[in-house]
Amino acid sequence: MSQPWDLPERAVTPPSVYLGRRRWLKWVLAAGAAAAAGAGLRRLLPGGTDEDVIKAGEVMLPGEGLYPAAPNPKFTDAGRPLTAEAEAARYTNFYEFSITKEVWRYVNTFRPHPWTVQVRGLVHRPRTFDFDELVKMFPLEERIYRHRCVEAWAMVVPWTGFPLGDLVKAVEPMTSAKYVRFASFDRPEEASRMSSRGYPWPYTEGLTIAEATNELAFLATGLYGHPLLKQHGAPIRLVVPWKYGFKSAKSVVQIEFTQERSATFWNTVQPHEYDFEANVNPSVPHPRWSQATERMLGTGERRPTLPFNGYGPWVADLYR
Repeated sequence: MSQPWDLPERAVTPPSVYLGRRRWLKWVLAAGAAAAAGAGLRRLLPGGTDEDVIKAGEVMLPGEGLYPAAPNPKFTDAGRPLTAEAEAARYTNFYEFSITKEVWRYVNTFRPHPWTVQVRGLVHRPRTFDFDELVKMFPLEERIYRHRCVEAWAMVVPWTGFPLGDLVKAVEPMTSAKYVRFASFDRPEEASRMSSRGYPWPYTEGLTIAEATNELAFLATGLYGHPLLKQHGAPIRLVVPWKYGFKSAKSVVQIEFTQERSATFWNTVQPHEYDFEANVNPSVPHPRWSQATERMLGTGERRPTLPFNGYGPWVADLYR
């Protein structure tokens, strides 16, 4: 039986093939007629309009007066142009909802508020944070980061949130804590693909304590100057910009400090393709494609992949 992880995005069959030539021509002619009538061709295209993909993911979240947050001056220039917001919202991975990139079409039933984040395990101050409280407890800031997917596409986006290290410090890890495990929500009634329990739901990821307390590690609550959209992992997600994107767990509900390394979602599903560390490395190809270059969302521009996604000065010492 085929599995969703066996389909890199560039392997998806074009509509002109799977619809068949006649059906495809019929579809194009119908779209052209609608455009001539004033309906607008883009509204009929599979990608949706810019307004469609953003509106679909909007949700009322606490944060009045918190967005947009002040930029962190260290992270205002990613060395390449920002990705248009609609392009970033249109093309996402969120396997709880869909194996396609058009996750925005499937998130309507998702309810990311009210929300809590439980912090437990080897800490002196375990606690369950209410999300409304969390966004006010830690000062929010904006950071422009490069984001690199393991599928060889990339974007540059302005996250809003706070350093993961601030939360780590607040709960006071024990000296025996060596790893941090992140778990996403488990609500099959809101995310239809989770009803298949052949997958190791909920989605889990992990970092070492050293990685979690690195200056770059970030808990994002917003993007493009407003709260996160559903398809981006509302209301709170992990962002680790020197690693492939699957490490940045979305819609986090639990953070656990452990002595041993815990299993993670993709490393469990396909361990020979998705390792635990998952640092961006152009010299190590994925078993089914090269990682030497990356395609920028929106423009399609090809750029050389940078070791550690260009963040070597911050993180290279963690791996010597």
